[in-house]
Amino acid sequence: MFVLIGYVIILATVFGGFIVAGGNIMVIVKAAAIEMLIIGGGAAGAFVAGNSIKTIKASIGGALGLLKGPKFGKADYIELLKLLYELLMKIRKEGLMAVESHVENPEASAIFQKYPKVLADHHLLDFITDCLRLMIGGNMNPHELEAVLEAELDTHHKEAHTPSHAIQTMADGLPAFGIVAAVLGIVKVMEYVGNAPPEVIGQKVAAALVGTFLGILLGYGFVGPVAAAMGARAEEDGKPFELVKIALLASVRGYPPPVAIEFARKQLFSDIRPSFADLETELKGAK
Repeated sequence: MFVLIGYVIILATVFGGFIVAGGNIMVIVKAAAIEMLIIGGGAAGAFVAGNSIKTIKASIGGALGLLKGPKFGKADYIELLKLLYELLMKIRKEGLMAVESHVENPEASAIFQKYPKVLADHHLLDFITDCLRLMIGGNMNPHELEAVLEAELDTHHKEAHTPSHAIQTMADGLPAFGIVAAVLGIVKVMEYVGNAPPEVIGQKVAAALVGTFLGILLGYGFVGPVAAAMGARAEEDGKPFELVKIALLASVRGYPPPVAIEFARKQLFSDIRPSFADLETELKGAK
């Protein structure tokens, strides 16, 4: 939603300022169609040529996903922390083998079924169950487990940021395609030199320069911000995985479940972090 609001502000201030300064907006409007074909078509072609079909699909999905909120909100993080707390309490009281059946078939688990948001996110669910499997059967010390989890999170992080990097690369190329469009326009103007009055040539040059303007505007005003927003969203959507890692590592190191969950809570950004008192009340209900 904020992306659209930002676009409105950009269009209003850039074109509004041009009109207030006495500019003729119709010069831009008339030239925009052809210039956009050259710039947009060139950028889209380069984007397709430089990325896999997986990245292209993820980029389109990520850009459209900005119209919605992040995957996890404050209530969802509370749900995740309650799930981790319940699992860690069961491990603390009955041992690691007590959660084996829940890990092997989480869809049928009485514990996981209480938390539909986590159960519906198969990436997060797989990460939780894989971590618990390592704890159950791996006989690993905390440092070894941390290295494994860090490697998995690093892979997830790189994969999550690939679409935003692809979009940013396209944004960086748009000004160059704007120059290409402008140069082609100047080449066309050269045909009129000596055969047309100066005012006509001036209009043709102005139309050609629209390409440079549009390339810069699209790159820095439209596509670049989308890439930045996608990168920020990827960071937000990766937070649940960080919480799982912190909580489970704290448990492996011998901290009691309430302390392990508090370590995880501290990882959340301030705007979505539940207060200590609120979380404590929720955890009492999960016991």
